[in-house]
Amino acid sequence: MMPQEEILGTIDGSTSMKCTPGWAYPLGVSNVENGINFSIFSQHASSVTLCLSIPDGLQSEKSDDGMVEIMLDPLKNRTGDIWHICVEDLPRCGVLYGYRIDGPREWKKGHRFDSNNILLDPYAKLVESRRNFGDVTNKASKFLGTYDFSSPPFDWGAGYKHPNLPENNLFIYEMNVRSFTVDESSGLDPSIRGSYLGVIEKIPHLLELGVNAIELLPVFEFDGFEFQRRPNRRDHMVNTWGYSTINFFSPMGRYASDGGGPLAASYEFKQMVKALHAAGIEVILDVVFNHTNEADDQYPFTTSFRGIDNKVYYMVDGNGELLNFSGCGNTLNCNHPVVMELVLDSLRHWLNEYHVDGFRFDLASVLCRGVDGNPLSAPPIVKAIAKDAVLSRCKIIAEPWDCGGLYLVGRFPNWDRWAEWNGKYRDDIRQFIKGDQGMKGSLATRLAGSADLYKVNKCKPYHSVNFVIAHDGFTLYDLVSYNFKHNDANGEGGNDGSNDNLSWNCGCEGETTDVNIIALRSRQMKNFHLALMISQGTPMMLMGDEYGHTRYGNNNSYGHDNAINYFQWGQLEAKRSGLFRFFKEMAKFRQKHPILRHENFLDKKDVTWHEDRWDNHESNFLAFTLHDKNLGEDIYVAFNAHDYFVEATLPSAPARKHWHRVVDTNLESPHDFVPEGVKGIGKRYNVAPYSSILLKAKH
Repeated sequence: MMPQEEILGTIDGSTSMKCTPGWAYPLGVSNVENGINFSIFSQHASSVTLCLSIPDGLQSEKSDDGMVEIMLDPLKNRTGDIWHICVEDLPRCGVLYGYRIDGPREWKKGHRFDSNNILLDPYAKLVESRRNFGDVTNKASKFLGTYDFSSPPFDWGAGYKHPNLPENNLFIYEMNVRSFTVDESSGLDPSIRGSYLGVIEKIPHLLELGVNAIELLPVFEFDGFEFQRRPNRRDHMVNTWGYSTINFFSPMGRYASDGGGPLAASYEFKQMVKALHAAGIEVILDVVFNHTNEADDQYPFTTSFRGIDNKVYYMVDGNGELLNFSGCGNTLNCNHPVVMELVLDSLRHWLNEYHVDGFRFDLASVLCRGVDGNPLSAPPIVKAIAKDAVLSRCKIIAEPWDCGGLYLVGRFPNWDRWAEWNGKYRDDIRQFIKGDQGMKGSLATRLAGSADLYKVNKCKPYHSVNFVIAHDGFTLYDLVSYNFKHNDANGEGGNDGSNDNLSWNCGCEGETTDVNIIALRSRQMKNFHLALMISQGTPMMLMGDEYGHTRYGNNNSYGHDNAINYFQWGQLEAKRSGLFRFFKEMAKFRQKHPILRHENFLDKKDVTWHEDRWDNHESNFLAFTLHDKNLGEDIYVAFNAHDYFVEATLPSAPARKHWHRVVDTNLESPHDFVPEGVKGIGKRYNVAPYSSILLKAKH
């Protein structure tokens, strides 16, 4: 870069620091030939002051809060709506920075400027704050940007490569970094429990379970103490799920091992991705571009966007009030060109810098709203993500609804690329398995890949992300153990969390010693997992369901940093030969049988439905055969959601083959799943109440 005219930046009106006007791009912090360049967007600001916390080795007068302040000259340090400055002689790492920004105090026009706040740069690649998760002694710590231009690039290794798994081969495991290993039962050294490094130590479990992609609950920097800023009904809780983003570029610093901070977090996140990729496991990030941590106008917590340019970054109505389609007090203005570019830059950063494999977009229907909040038929940001050259190799998954009622399951503008969390799959499978009448046809449609929703344009069955359970709602065990939510511990009087869980407690609410109910619950959990594993589409399961984790009926456990969310490794060991064995064997079976993972929607040659009374509202029995046109190893599956035995007449097996029983969920382990199959299956099979079977045609 060519040298610029040297100017003097004023510090506290008394001393000076050597500065030049700097450059508008790239946004954020960059290392240039003659210093460190700082650049930030604010369309409506009238003044911008750069605040620096410099290591003690560089002497300079500081303000009362210990920061050097350099006011930018709008005539020299502004290009369009971007403010910029280059500061010479700064260390190449260890500097903390933020901004004071002032502008119109016109609330009804959507402005929220307040120069008393030191604001975090939206483009900060690293964020410094409290170092340890749940550190109550440091609740009031600021969130400041930092940088590191002195460390060598991360060594991904000569033989490193992405798994690049075909989408129809994915089996996704939704998990939380901290909760996965923070419990003492993980057996890990305390310094790495709940960290990115802790995940590495448990890769053998993921491989044994048979998943090949992990979907991480938010790992962007967030504030665990957001509920404790003021006295309220939730001030006893800690945000453990992470849906309260502070910055879209920086990995969560408190997931570093042993309080290592942002540099360690960045390095260890890359170590985690590298290790997972070496094991053939992809990394998908749950990203929250629908709202931020800054809350609403009644109880705002200004850390960044609100104070930089509220009217640009958030949707506001004609009276300047924040619109709320996220349920969290604010809604990110994603189809504003500046915010759209921020989102795209963030996604590219995580692909290029951290080598992740894809993204799941929380409340993605927000991305389909214009700057006024109204739905768009062709939202620019959704198309831009689908068509972006850098993002072309990654998986993109929408949660196709928001809290404003924009429900787009099967209607999300996909541009032939976007997959969706299939909420209708979840609901229909739950209803049939628990015995609701009139659901047989819907079950068949969901098992076959939801062609009614996704057979449009060039979409494929794998664009349906099938799930029975996700982080939000009941766990699998609680789905078969509770008729009602039990959220008293959340402090909201039971008003939070869904009331419509489509669950069945199997005869007793909560824990019981009744052996018949316990056995029924076990069958139902296996029925749900069997349905998930034999469905066309992309299966996703929740961390802990492989051993039957319970939250004791709490279906909204976002604020509990304790055993209610922690993976219980001791319970896994207790269930290793039972439920866990069934889960892992089903995953192996799915991977071995391509007819369970069709790239295209099924036709009449692929499946035979053994049903001639689809209109029978009272029938809760469904059977079908998937045909293997290459090897003749057909698969027969039957679900019985009646409370009585159903004697099923079996179809003839392909020529020179016979039916072998692989699965009968009514049987105890290890007989519930026999990988090689049990011979001697006759022309009829008596399917037990609330159970399912899977037969395979073999010699």
